[in-house]
Amino acid sequence: MRWGPRGPSRRHFACGSDFHRHDACWPRAVLADTMALGAGRRTSPSVVRPRTCDRSSRSAWENPLASGRSRTYSSRCKVASVAELRAAAPVKTRRTWIDASTSLMSVTSPPAQPAPTHLAQSSSAPPPARSESSPPRPQVSTDADVPTRGGDCVTAGLALLGSALLWLALPPFDLWPLAWVAPLPWLLLVRRAELPGRRPYRTLYIAGVAFWLAAVYWLTLPHWSGIFGWLALAGYLGVYLPLFVLLCRLAVHRLGVSLLIVAPVVWTALELVRAYLFSGFLMAALGHTQYRWIELIQVSDLVGAYGVSFVVMLVVACVARTLPLDQARITLWPLGVAIAVLAATLGYGYWRTADVDTREGPTVALIQGNIDTQFGLSPDEAERRVQRIWDQYFALTQKAFVEARDRQLAIDVVVWPESMMPFPHVVNDVSGSSDAKAEAEIRRYETNSREWISRAAGAIAGLAANVAPDQPPPSIFFGSETHHFTKVAAPPEISVPDAYVTSLHVDASGKVLDRYDKMHLVIFGEYVPLGSWIPALYALSPLSHGMIAGEQPAAFEVAGTRLAPNICYETVIPHVIRRQVAELRRQGDEPDILVTQTNDGWFWGSAELDMHLICGVFRAVECRKPLLTAANTGISAHVDANGRIVARGGRHAEDVIVTRPQLDNRQSPYLAGGDWFAGACLLATGSIVPLSWRRCGGSAGAGWRPRQTPEP
Repeated sequence: MRWGPRGPSRRHFACGSDFHRHDACWPRAVLADTMALGAGRRTSPSVVRPRTCDRSSRSAWENPLASGRSRTYSSRCKVASVAELRAAAPVKTRRTWIDASTSLMSVTSPPAQPAPTHLAQSSSAPPPARSESSPPRPQVSTDADVPTRGGDCVTAGLALLGSALLWLALPPFDLWPLAWVAPLPWLLLVRRAELPGRRPYRTLYIAGVAFWLAAVYWLTLPHWSGIFGWLALAGYLGVYLPLFVLLCRLAVHRLGVSLLIVAPVVWTALELVRAYLFSGFLMAALGHTQYRWIELIQVSDLVGAYGVSFVVMLVVACVARTLPLDQARITLWPLGVAIAVLAATLGYGYWRTADVDTREGPTVALIQGNIDTQFGLSPDEAERRVQRIWDQYFALTQKAFVEARDRQLAIDVVVWPESMMPFPHVVNDVSGSSDAKAEAEIRRYETNSREWISRAAGAIAGLAANVAPDQPPPSIFFGSETHHFTKVAAPPEISVPDAYVTSLHVDASGKVLDRYDKMHLVIFGEYVPLGSWIPALYALSPLSHGMIAGEQPAAFEVAGTRLAPNICYETVIPHVIRRQVAELRRQGDEPDILVTQTNDGWFWGSAELDMHLICGVFRAVECRKPLLTAANTGISAHVDANGRIVARGGRHAEDVIVTRPQLDNRQSPYLAGGDWFAGACLLATGSIVPLSWRRCGGSAGAGWRPRQTPEP
């Protein structure tokens, strides 16, 4: 047995995943063995039968520091030396230290006394038969070794309760106050000295998967193959709940760090990982539940949306620390911490919302059609769908001009959602090819594309002239695709075109003034991993080919104002929008307005529409830019730079929004600093495991003792 500066080494006495007094750790195991021998069990002839330690002796055993000795825990219990332990230790047994310590414990006081009642169960049954020559091998049963069925129910109940409360706090129910209690059951599991149940982390994983299956059910709506993505995403995201509990328990029980610090730091770190790993997915974040609380979410311009999640988890951790556990007394000081943190956050929010310097921006018409995404259409059905898109969107655009005229506004730009221009924009860089026929086909394709775009822009200009003939025609943002043909050296010299998801800025004559190619593609929605090497993978998805990611952000000039387009799920990932705005600022083209073009017709009016809009609310606050969203099937919206939803369209319905956003002159520290705060949380979280390993005895001379001080 190894001895550290304060008692036995933890690697010898760790009988479970937790180390709390004798209820789940080595003192109970050793005492049980000693009591069994003291009660009269048959022992080896060479072993002196020890007497039972009295209550004061047991207290000294449980707390090595109480007796002031390192190797003699009381005047009545003496522990054998290392040499004696090695000599008596049986060979090839898993519990060598128990056998040795039981065999060689000697007693120097009066005769044995009866065992305490709470340990009587350990001595009630006779030991198994063994030969006289073999050393004693007491059979010890602890709560950590033999979990009860009731323990499984406790862990499952608390884990599922937290998942259910957080699910109810998110759309479609949107019961946001529940977010302030949803993590509480998980934190109670963190505080427990021992996780109940046979496999508690598997139970936590199941609860995490169940939450995500319910939260992202809408992935199954676009196509039958979405079921596989739904299961895969839920299976991956479900890992974060048991990982959160595990890391928190390591920090609290092994490192002695306060729950008030550990819980928000670890949660924030895991949200940052979720935003980056596997292309990123940060919908349904904890802080997103508070998007209606305008003053609270202003902290996002300091540290991003991660800061809101941090504050919520910190407050819940304070409440969890206040609750009594294991008949402990109620502790009220954490409530003071929660009140102070919440007051500081709200105070900052009130100050930032009051300090606003704005000016008028251009008048923008957001067009929201209601065309559900469908796959497997016949050529005739596809043609009818294209005609329906034209008819619906032109009618809604005319409605927007009428509304602007009635409000005495002149529309500067009309925004159509993603992919609602059914004809692609063609870029032809092929010339002098040996395949003249193929080159002619590409030129014809390019000409047809220009004609369709010009025809659409001309039709919109005609609508504007009919409704308000004294006003100049607006420009248009079309959501489309770009097919880029290039010449290659190898035959046939003309490559398959690169396809981009594109936002086109077109003037009234149909001229393409500028374009933005989507930089952050959606996995399985716009490309399949390894699809460029294994094209057969696209046969399992609704995609006929993969898209190419763009390389540069863009800012479109409209009426002296710069508008930065982004497409679809780019608003879901905080660092994507932040980097785009920061890059444009470095180029001297910092945008005044963010414009999101998205086609959420894939999800048939589900809760995905709300979750997508909530992400846009936080991007507006982080960048201190108003955000305008044109969404097919909804939800189109105007969000100001404080995150307040000024106007919003309907769900799964046709609608138009004519609005004039206020341009904000405030600067955002988050744009300059980025994810420094969440990164610091990740760095601190990453140190938990190596520090815990060191405390476990991973390094030479690293002694350990059970915590006897009050819970931090």
